[in-house]
Amino acid sequence: MIRTVLILLFLVLYLIISLPLLIVEALISAVRPSLKKRAVVFRWVTGGFRLITLLSGARLTVIGRDRIPADEPVLYIGNHQSYFDIVISYGLVPSYTGYISKDSMKKIPLLSWLMVYVNCLFLDRSDVRQGLQTILEAIELIRGGISMAIYPEGTRNADPDRFMEFHKGSFKIAQRTNCPIVTMTINGSRQIFEDHVPFVRSAPVILEYGTPFRFSDLSAEDRKSIHTYTAELIRHTYEKNKGALQTDAR
Repeated sequence: MIRTVLILLFLVLYLIISLPLLIVEALISAVRPSLKKRAVVFRWVTGGFRLITLLSGARLTVIGRDRIPADEPVLYIGNHQSYFDIVISYGLVPSYTGYISKDSMKKIPLLSWLMVYVNCLFLDRSDVRQGLQTILEAIELIRGGISMAIYPEGTRNADPDRFMEFHKGSFKIAQRTNCPIVTMTINGSRQIFEDHVPFVRSAPVILEYGTPFRFSDLSAEDRKSIHTYTAELIRHTYEKNKGALQTDAR
């Protein structure tokens, strides 16, 4: 209960304090459009997410962060269990990164503005034309040096042991740019919140980044089924880390 209250209080104060920051950034962007996505907002958001992770009591083990390329943008592909997947992983990104989020997130005041300033995009999967436009915007961001992250399952998975189908359209970003694909496999994040809503509880969590690969690295057959190929990589890592997670939980 205490963790839940602390996080709620922090979020309210964080969003209130963010307002003047966003106003200043909007004024700067009006004069210097090229500086719209500024480092100060990126650091503000990553720092905020790190503090929320700390307040949640997540006992986080991170594997393979050194595998993330430091000299070019990447496409992060992850399995999706919890709201905390984004909180935890965004707090760890080493460079400018935008997440592709549900279109419904645009309805949240201040938070949606912050998301725009850190290059996040909103995807409406019910509208094919709009969805394609979002993917095209993500491609342009990667070409401009911004990494992108997407959860191809499309929504949080209520049963993390049974992955939902990965949407193939998510991989057009890697196909068009040939940027490195970095898998991020998370175990245990549902135990922080979703398994006992509305309370936040301490739990062990493992986040592992995979070895980067490119669309051009794959065989013709694997290119055609890149969504299932990547899902299997994540599934294999998930099963590998499952035992370690259960040991930590004891």
